[in-house]
Amino acid sequence: MFERLFPRRAPTPEPLPQPNAQLALGALLVRVAFADKQYRASEVGQIDRILSATFGLKPLEAAKLRATCEALERHAPGTPEFAKILRDEVAYDDRKSLADAMWSVALADGERDDEEEEMLQEIENALGLSTEDIAMARQTALRRD
Repeated sequence: MFERLFPRRAPTPEPLPQPNAQLALGALLVRVAFADKQYRASEVGQIDRILSATFGLKPLEAAKLRATCEALERHAPGTPEFAKILRDEVAYDDRKSLADAMWSVALADGERDDEEEEMLQEIENALGLSTEDIAMARQTALRRD
């Protein structure tokens, strides 16, 4: 009865931060992991390791950053917008390294997936990587797997 008189209101969500290179990278890593509609613990762990190593974060800080990136990925701009931030703020050689990191997330669950590979192709193209560098990132990742 009271529920009808005084319905609960959903809390107002906190606004998402403006994407920067750090958040854009994290969001793209999450996007790769979600591409196959499964978000496995192995992928989450790999994202945390990448964020920790790339930005010098402690494990808890990396997990918090990933959680922010997960929310940003769900509600923020598309892949081209995130990639543009990285193209504008990250040197080409470092973007090549990002492609390697994204492949490591896609393969973290031990399975190759067409949706993840399509997402990777889209991201690598949006990052402005050459066809040769995209092929090299793919070969390197598949050799490790």
